[in-house]
Amino acid sequence: MADQDQGNQEPSGSTTAHNHLGAALRQAKEISQNNSLPTSVQLHSDGRINVSLALNRGLPDLPRNHALHVDEFAIDLNWRDCPCMSIVIMVVGSRGDIQPYVALGKRLKQDGHRIRIATHDAFRQFVIDEGLEFFDIGGNPVDLMSYMVRNPGMIPGMVTLTNGDLKKKKAMLKEIIYGCWKSCYAPSRGTKGPFVVDAIISNPPGFAHVHCAEALGIPLQMSFTMPWCPTTAFPHPLVNITNSDANTGLTNYLTYYMADLLTWKGLGSHINKLRKRVLNLEALDVRTGPSILEDLKIPWTYCMSPALVPSPEDWQNHIDVVGFYFLNLATKYEPSSDLVAFLNAGDTPIYIGFGSIVVDNPHALTKLIFEATANAGVRALVSAGWGGLGGIDIPPHIFILESVPHDWLFDNERVSAVVHHGGAGTTAIGLAKGRPTVVVPFFGDQRFWGRMVHRTGAGPKPIPHKKLTIAKLSDAIKYALSATAKEAAQKNSIEKGVQSFYKHLPLLNMRCDLCPSRLAVWWSTKHCLKLSTLAAQTLEKAGLVEMRELELHRTKEYEVNQGFSLTDEVGSVFESVSAAVEKLLSPVKNVFETTSVRREETLNMTSSLPESPTAEPDCNSIADDQKKQELISSPFLFPRKLFSVYL
Repeated sequence: MADQDQGNQEPSGSTTAHNHLGAALRQAKEISQNNSLPTSVQLHSDGRINVSLALNRGLPDLPRNHALHVDEFAIDLNWRDCPCMSIVIMVVGSRGDIQPYVALGKRLKQDGHRIRIATHDAFRQFVIDEGLEFFDIGGNPVDLMSYMVRNPGMIPGMVTLTNGDLKKKKAMLKEIIYGCWKSCYAPSRGTKGPFVVDAIISNPPGFAHVHCAEALGIPLQMSFTMPWCPTTAFPHPLVNITNSDANTGLTNYLTYYMADLLTWKGLGSHINKLRKRVLNLEALDVRTGPSILEDLKIPWTYCMSPALVPSPEDWQNHIDVVGFYFLNLATKYEPSSDLVAFLNAGDTPIYIGFGSIVVDNPHALTKLIFEATANAGVRALVSAGWGGLGGIDIPPHIFILESVPHDWLFDNERVSAVVHHGGAGTTAIGLAKGRPTVVVPFFGDQRFWGRMVHRTGAGPKPIPHKKLTIAKLSDAIKYALSATAKEAAQKNSIEKGVQSFYKHLPLLNMRCDLCPSRLAVWWSTKHCLKLSTLAAQTLEKAGLVEMRELELHRTKEYEVNQGFSLTDEVGSVFESVSAAVEKLLSPVKNVFETTSVRREETLNMTSSLPESPTAEPDCNSIADDQKKQELISSPFLFPRKLFSVYL
């Protein structure tokens, strides 16, 4: 009876939710017209975006069940029988960001798929050693981490503007965008044979993802280790709400658009150049660009702990929270004799490490760590990391680690607690091994994970690195070692991640009509059939089809609308938010190129290919025969040639 009652209430709840949403937006429009929406956006030094939302009069809140069920195109209930594909996994970030997707790629490879990891060259050997193909998208992860510490949300601070750092980092981000596109079809060093992508998996910082998928007509699966989809349940991890007189749900929901808008303001011009000059797609404006993933209802798989972040009610059926992907490195690791001796020489030590973080004063941080651990009366394994440790004398209660897999180090109670920066991967594996955790966030989502750890009781409140003192760190260590610090655990969730990928694919449109276990590559208009390479060859030999009559089969189309569906009402809210963001960026508007697009004539196709895997195409420089030959042989300009590798 209870189930029946709930079922009867569901449509009414959805209707009520949209009535609330409509009322809120209509009232927001009225307020906006009266010029009473003094919303402000500021950058905080700890890597967050401070938002003040002052509506001056109450708006109805967004109910938790406001979102509607998403109708996914051509999904197959028999998704376990998936045709073999060539899959590119685009990942931008540090070693901790890359590692979960290497684990996912290895599992997908077991099902017969060809997997290419597209990331930074620093991780080439790591990816290859794990048995996967590697493609270099450009970008230096050390420089990227250093830039993100100093510039929250990829938005440059005044120091960056005055020291010339901005131009260099913007060039790096542009290089990554074009590198992601190249990873869809270009050959990679050390790999035999051509590569043609059939599906894309990407984390959000691989900014070219959806644009590549739209151009090629293939499915895209987004994935991340922190929340990125709008919800009323909690604000965006990169946004700090300083004050708001709107209700909590509506405020939380708007923070996601603010974060996307800030990113678009910084990178939208590069994205639109890619779309127009390379992909032959229309440019996006400030209404469609920032929210394109949400508007298209791209499927998401979150590899984060549902114990730390339960799936909100307004994340619908196209969004899965499956748990973290662990890559088992422990079986390959042999500890040094010095490390074994230190572990056996006294009480169980704690672990302290800040991953890929690059700090301005490593000497001061090192000294603080040494003194705090001495005050707490603990021994410690301290990871050198990329930031360095400042080169001071090492006290006897400290052992300096180089590269040790966390799954080995945190296992079998080799350490009693862990102190780290709050990266999603380190947080997940520390809790999975039952290690109490102290988070010292530097930027981005790290404070969010620190709060989640504290909420479960597995550690103290996070201590921002700029507020870190000997006393605070010492007290936090003592808390982590107390009986109050709860243990948290989570099982390996790679299988759930693979299932999430398969079940959201448009497999009914991807299967060959004659050989359903094979991927459809061609479309026969004459016979109304989707054909695999094998089927097409067989029919050609039988004289039933001619290859020149076949068309390239696009497995998924993306309907990108110019503007919101509720333009007037939604626009009034988001225009106010956009105005606040514009005000934030106004001091750097002459340097930080923002996007204001209008429809232009389709560019000549002969100017649509980059001249190198990472360079933006120069439409005016294609003159000599060699460059013309590059364009003539471009697999993108001639899709049949691109897919002829299957024959």
